[in-house]
Amino acid sequence: MSIMEVINTISNWAVPMLVLVIPIYGLAKGVKIYEVFVDGAKEGFQIGVTIMPYLVAILVSIGLFRDVQLMNVLGDMIAPVTNLIAMPPELLPLAIVRPLSGSGAAGVMNSIMAEHGADSYLGLLASVMAGSTDTTFYVLAVYFGAVNIKKARHAVAAGLAGDIAGVIAASVLCRMAFGNLLK
Repeated sequence: MSIMEVINTISNWAVPMLVLVIPIYGLAKGVKIYEVFVDGAKEGFQIGVTIMPYLVAILVSIGLFRDVQLMNVLGDMIAPVTNLIAMPPELLPLAIVRPLSGSGAAGVMNSIMAEHGADSYLGLLASVMAGSTDTTFYVLAVYFGAVNIKKARHAVAAGLAGDIAGVIAASVLCRMAFGNLLK
């Protein structure tokens, strides 16, 4: 069995198993599943309303950064580093935007896939990279803001280190798994 067959099998069964296992586990523990779900949905909505101004600020900043072509200048400066980890320069905007905004990263990923195709090497690497990194600043703003933490201390550095590790791992592993698509 090839690595792609294993990945496809896991992908096909992961979500259905979670959808079955989590409620069954909750029932076994005596949790009122529907009530807990509704409470979580209410809390999620309230958090969404609270963070809306921060999201707007982040999205406007990203749009300005992209529109004034600073992304291309930054890409040219960082190209020697991206070449070391076998990351195509077309994916640098995704690597930069992902820690800031999930929706901004989805927009960048959509443009990569529209230009190069979802099944291309760049499309596959963009998907893996987006799944291997997190929206660090969004997460910190939401969760630290929700509990009124004013000083992030090492959280920003740790989150960004995790994002960098995710980008490197995605680049290296995709080269190993999908390198045959490079032609």
